[in-house]
Amino acid sequence: MSLFKRITNLFSKHEPPEPEKSILTVGAGDVVEVSMVTYQVTGKASNASRHATMLTLQDGNDIRYLYIEDRERTVFHLYHVIDGRLDSVDEVPTTIEMDDVTYHLEEQYSGRISVVGKAPFSASGEQYIWQFQSDQRQLLRIEWQDGRFMLYEGETVLPADVQVLRGS
Repeated sequence: MSLFKRITNLFSKHEPPEPEKSILTVGAGDVVEVSMVTYQVTGKASNASRHATMLTLQDGNDIRYLYIEDRERTVFHLYHVIDGRLDSVDEVPTTIEMDDVTYHLEEQYSGRISVVGKAPFSASGEQYIWQFQSDQRQLLRIEWQDGRFMLYEGETVLPADVQVLRGS
């Protein structure tokens, strides 16, 4: 290597290393661990106005949904789909009783989501969400978009129980 090339290398800007993947930046193809179970991320639905993301996770045939909301602290909820039906968006009750558990409405909001990969709703658009909690801290989530309801049951996950194992 010539002296000129060595001097040029000293003063040239090196590309910064790529930042490590965090749970907030993972996408389809990444691998995460939630409560000691390893999942592949197959889809992502993001609500930018709330700094919230719903990841579709798959472990074999088992599909779960990890809801992440970045507020003053990052909140994690792990859900699975349940069977159920509601007739109208205007008639979502404030209290729901299922399997001897009473859920109370905690929060109701709407926002535009963007969808990447496999997600419960295949297209981006306006989505309405109702989040419920029982006295035993069990969670119930109802989503409505384009005339279709999705119902989820779940639990809160500690931030220490969520890790990114491999990012693409």
